[in-house]
Formats: sequence, C-alpha cells, structure tokens
Amino acid sequence: MRIEAYMAARVLAVDRALPRFIGGLRARPRLARAMNYSLCAGGKRLRPALMCAAYETFGGDSGEILPAACAIEMVHTYSLIHDDLPAMDDAALRRGRPANHKVYGEAAALLAGDALLTDAFTVMLSAKYPPRVKAPRLLRAAAILAGRAGAAGMVSGQAADLEAEGFLDRAPAARRGRALRLLSYIHRRKTACLITAAVEMGAALAGAPEKDFRALSAFGRDLGLCFQAADDILDVSGDRKKLGKNASDARNRKLTYAALLGMEEARRRAGALLRSALRSLARVKGRDKPRALLADLAGLVLRREN
Repeated sequence: MRIEAYMAARVLAVDRALPRFIGGLRARPRLARAMNYSLCAGGKRLRPALMCAAYETFGGDSGEILPAACAIEMVHTYSLIHDDLPAMDDAALRRGRPANHKVYGEAAALLAGDALLTDAFTVMLSAKYPPRVKAPRLLRAAAILAGRAGAAGMVSGQAADLEAEGFLDRAPAARRGRALRLLSYIHRRKTACLITAAVEMGAALAGAPEKDFRALSAFGRDLGLCFQAADDILDVSGDRKKLGKNASDARNRKLTYAALLGMEEARRRAGALLRSALRSLARVKGRDKPRALLADLAGLVLRREN
C-alpha cells in the first residue's frame, strides 16, 4: 500500500472515531465543543499511524486498536491546546485557525486540555478489544502513554523549553556544548517522547518480543528528534499558509536546532537522525509490509511541509 493511501485511511478512521468517543464522555456541552474544536481541526495523525503500523508489524489489524490510537491523539491535542496558551507560547493560530483559547477563552481551553488528557485513558481502557489484546498488554500500553506524557517525559520537556527561552542570549558561544545538551533534553521529552510512545504502544498491544520492542523504541526516539529538527527548520523557512500557525520560536527566543546550529547544520542533523532511526528499524523482525510503512512514515517526517 502506498504511504499516502495508508495515511489517508488512518486519518479517516481516527477523524470519524474521535467525535464519537468525546460524545460518550458526557461532558458539559461547551466543554465538549472546546474539546472537539481542537481534536477535529485536522492534523497529520502521525502518532496514530505509527502506532497502527507498529501493531501491524507483529500481526495485528489496525482497526483492532482504534481506541488506543485515538487516545494518543487526545493526549497530543491536549498538549497543543496548553502549548498555545498565553502563559506558554502565546500562539494565536493552530492548524490554520484561531487557537482554542482565542475562541473559548483561557479557562475553557485549560479545561478542554485537562479533559482530553484524563479521558484519553477512559477511551483507551474502557473500550472492547479482540482477544489478542490481552489485559496485561493493554495495561502496559497505558503505562507507556502515561509515562511518556508525564513528568518524566513530555511535561518536563515543556518545562525545560520554557526555562530555556532566551538561553542563547544569556550563554556565550563557548558554551555551545551545554546548549546542545539542553536542547537534546528538551526535544527528547517535549516531542520525541510521544512519538516513541506511539510505536512502543503498538508493539506492546501486539505482544512484540522485547528485543523488537527496544529496537522500535530507539526508532521512535530518533524519529521524534528528526521531527523536531524538521519543525525548527519549518518555523524559519516554511510556508505560513501550509504550516497553519505563526512562527513563534524566534519571538519567544526559543532554543532550537536552527537557532543554535544554523539552517544547514540543522538540516544535516535532521538527515542523520532519520538515518539512525531507520537503522534501528532494520533490526526489527516481523511483517515486511508494515515495517516498510514505518520506514515510509519516517521519510514523510523529513519531507513534510507542515
């Protein structure tokens, strides 16, 4: 299957399921509207697609884990809503339209993000799965999502990102090594953790051998770092209309690959990270076609325009 067709099918399945899951949560009407506003604003749905392809690599059918795929998209969307808030990156646009807090207000946006994070686990753990998705596998996948999204993962990445604003103004060029270590810490957690979680959850739900699980985890880590390097580049040189958001890294004096290394070195770093990810993927056993899809998804990360 061509990667474009695979992505289109995963996007359609997730886009159809998300409003149904939100409708089943019995949220207050305005809260539900705020949740759906950001969930249904489009998006690449990369994380659900990665989870599905990882699950299929070990013999599963992606339709069997749709609630888990939607759960990771709910967590991702919560992070975007909160990231756009005035207290964070103070962004006015997301996916080509006003950020959640610009439409519903800051308090409602906070609550919408809170609900998406919390009820991602409601959606994931209260759904019915086929017999092959045994309870221990489901619990492991939920623990992966919680751990990768929480204080040891994405949240600490967000905190470090805020703390590092203006770092390059404060630190002389001689301290580039320290800046690189801090940048790696931020991106491993803020971005790479949730992308890593996607492939780890797919492998866990399928009962992948531990050796393959570890190789997929390494693949996800480097792919997540590649994604962020590409994002940093696009924030400088990307088409604003295609990106659907305003450039905010320079305004907020963010520590990024582009700001620290320059554009050419950032591009070289992104390419090296993709190659490293693909080397890890090559160590994974399992079905050939889904593994090839994972490689193609990785290629899309570097070639994307939004």
